[in-house]
Amino acid sequence: MEITETRISLVGRPNSRLRAYASVTFDDVFVVRDIRIIEGKKGLFVAMPSKKMQRDCPKCGFKNPITNRFCGSCGTTLNPVEEKEFVPSQQHRDLAHPIKTEFREYLQHKILEEYDLENGKH
Repeated sequence: MEITETRISLVGRPNSRLRAYASVTFDDVFVVRDIRIIEGKKGLFVAMPSKKMQRDCPKCGFKNPITNRFCGSCGTTLNPVEEKEFVPSQQHRDLAHPIKTEFREYLQHKILEEYDLENGKH
């Protein structure tokens, strides 16, 4: 699988570690959007698109973030999530991600290379 196009959208939010979003096309036939480029303690890294974990209110069916204690729509008390079911670092779940380390490194290298070009760092 080869990356055939990478598009970078710079983000100019002060005091934010988010630097840009990337859209990557594979083999001219498949696109992954909303890949985040983030400034970490050891430099830039790529975070795959993810969604916030949610659960339904038993009374009204409203989708609430997994960390909510009360329904955001009707105010019903939500049962606490069992610790074995939820770890705080699992508030988000990747929608797509590389399985092999080599491909993750290839993807990150290509995205950060394009980011540097877009950001004016040649």
